[in-house]
Amino acid sequence: MTRRRMRMSRPRRRQAGATLVEILVSLMILMVGLLGLIGVMVQSQRAQLESYQRVQALLLAQDMVARIASNRMASDCYALGTTEIAAGSSVPAPPGTCATAAAAKTRATQDLTDWQNLLAGAAEQSGGNNAGSILGARGCISKDATTGIFQVSVAWQGINAVGAPPAGITCGTGQFGADDAQRRAVSVTVLPPTAS
Repeated sequence: MTRRRMRMSRPRRRQAGATLVEILVSLMILMVGLLGLIGVMVQSQRAQLESYQRVQALLLAQDMVARIASNRMASDCYALGTTEIAAGSSVPAPPGTCATAAAAKTRATQDLTDWQNLLAGAAEQSGGNNAGSILGARGCISKDATTGIFQVSVAWQGINAVGAPPAGITCGTGQFGADDAQRRAVSVTVLPPTAS
């Protein structure tokens, strides 16, 4: 009977805490989860930058559309053909088809200069430097000779290579990589403005 009591009287050992191996396994699982979360955050920031640049490009294109509409008498002065407006380059002279009053022609030239400054990011300043630009922004304004429809396009450099924009948007072609996989572009078509 004494043996039986001894067996019963011995307290069972309980596990008081986690072992080192359990802690290491838990830390490894936590690290894998955190690395996955970091990857998602990086992708989210890239997508946010791409989205920001697209919105800015659309705003720039709409700005030029409004300038053309408000200076209808000199609308042909805005059609630059294949010439692109880029930051740091000189603003091209109005094309030869720009036969209008001197004041309207001067306004068109000023609009093109202002648009170039906006493409360079002059709308936002930080420490005296342009801070509002999109990467490698280029602006194009063309006019279809048959229909008279204007196409205002803005092209820029994307972060990842995903493929070239549609063939109808030629602005910035060959400027952002050999195969244009990093070229992004938006385009707005404008019906021929009337002089009235």
